[in-house]
Amino acid sequence: MTSFDTSPQLNVWRALLALAVVFVMLATTGWTALRNQRGPTALEASVTAWEHGRIEGRRLPDAQASPARLARFFASLTARQRTSLAHRYPLAVGNMNGAPIQLRYLANRSALEQARSVERARTHDKRLSPAGQREAGRRMRNYESLLDPGRHILAFDPAGSGRVAEVFGNLNRADRVSVVVPGVDTELLTFQRTDRKRYAAPAGMAKSLYAAERAAAPGTGTAVIAWADYTSPSGLGMEAATANRAAHGAVRLNALLRALPGKAPVSLFCHSYGSVVCGLAADTLPGRVTDIAVAGSPGMRAENASRLDTSARVWAMRDADDWIQDVPYLEVGGLGHGADPVSADFGARVLSARDARGHGGYFVPGTDSLRNFAGIGVGAYRTLACAGEDDTCRAGLSAAMAAGRA
Repeated sequence: MTSFDTSPQLNVWRALLALAVVFVMLATTGWTALRNQRGPTALEASVTAWEHGRIEGRRLPDAQASPARLARFFASLTARQRTSLAHRYPLAVGNMNGAPIQLRYLANRSALEQARSVERARTHDKRLSPAGQREAGRRMRNYESLLDPGRHILAFDPAGSGRVAEVFGNLNRADRVSVVVPGVDTELLTFQRTDRKRYAAPAGMAKSLYAAERAAAPGTGTAVIAWADYTSPSGLGMEAATANRAAHGAVRLNALLRALPGKAPVSLFCHSYGSVVCGLAADTLPGRVTDIAVAGSPGMRAENASRLDTSARVWAMRDADDWIQDVPYLEVGGLGHGADPVSADFGARVLSARDARGHGGYFVPGTDSLRNFAGIGVGAYRTLACAGEDDTCRAGLSAAMAAGRA
């Protein structure tokens, strides 16, 4: 339990408020039941097959080995051997931290083609209800879109609601890398949208940020990852009020970051519940992560920025019309996510989010929020607009850093 005030009366009031929130959640959404998984998932089956496989008589390494160990293994193979493994074990290779990036793209393309075939058959499966057949059709069309030429799928798992990650730009040659970490209701069917909400979907967020970074620094090679490769809470129920999903997501996020190629600086852009993931991941982030920027955050599971125990700079923003400001910023008995990151006491560098258009509009082109994100992503800190009238958010930055040379 975290307390932000020594007044017993205020602590009692906050505890009662948190309990009231719980009762409302239970009354309106109910407890979320975990679905029983019968047998291994397709990814698990692919990993199991990998672990029993060989390449020209040579045993394959543990799929959970360190990225460095796996990278050395793939480097020892011929191009033909690597391609063979990608086609034989597409889900295993496509989700393997340490496998070459281009090989993961190839493997995930093969996995998506297989998943599309499965869903196409399900659209005509008479054992399914009409609603089940329609959902199969939606998933099939989603996979077809992810298979469009030029798309680079870094991770893919069709099990359950699904997980996916996509790269915009050249990850192998990037001078700066950005990772977008989305919040609740993130799954395969919501990964991308074509309507007015496209900038609230992970793919739209990352694509918009990539374009803004290229505009902000045309001479800087950038890459942006839309990282929906964790199982997020569904809706604003009990799961969203706890850190269980975020804790698992933090482990997966750190695994990704430690397997990224090269040595380019990395910035995290964490939206809504995604900021809980980033907060829990903060103390184990690799040193190349220089910045953590949160928007529309319900809290980062910390009393203040220093408690995140990270060397990365911590930035925060919130639009004036964002409903997230009305959540109780406290943590009681595992419920709630702690202090408000844009509050003065938290100690983050608070940025302007002018024109962000509510909770889902932080990546909309033309907003201060997107311009600020792009400035962080390319290291152009002198261009950042602070939330106040002064330049408080840039205080303490060196001259070289403020000029965008660090």
